[in-house]
Amino acid sequence: MTTYYTETHQWIRKEGDSYIAGITDYAQNELGPIVFVSLPSVGQTFKAQDEAAVVESMKTAGKVYMPVAGKVETINARLNAEPFLVNADAEGEGWFFTVSPDDPSDVEKLMTKEQYDALTR
Repeated sequence: MTTYYTETHQWIRKEGDSYIAGITDYAQNELGPIVFVSLPSVGQTFKAQDEAAVVESMKTAGKVYMPVAGKVETINARLNAEPFLVNADAEGEGWFFTVSPDDPSDVEKLMTKEQYDALTR
C-alpha cells in the first residue's frame, strides 16, 4: 500500500478498488487545530490540482487540491462533526475523500514518501 504525495501537501493511496486522499501530517501540523472541513460533493469531477475542499483552523484557512484528475466517489462525512480527526490522524482516519482517477497511472507520477520528506525538511 504505497502512498503518493503532491507538492501542495495532499496524499493519495490505493486501498482495494478505491483511491483514498487527504492532507498530509505536515500540512495539518502547519495549519494547527482544525475546526472545520468543507468537503466536495460525491460525483463531482476535478482536474489535477483543482481546489476540492477547504480546511479551517484556529490560525487560517487552507485549500485542499485534488491530487489527480478524477471523480469523487465517497467523502469522509465524519469530518463534518469531527474535524479534529485530521489533526489526530491526517493520513488515516482523517482522510477527506475517495476518488476514481481518470488515469490511475497518474497516481504513480506523484512524489514518493522519500521525495515528499525531502521537500518538507
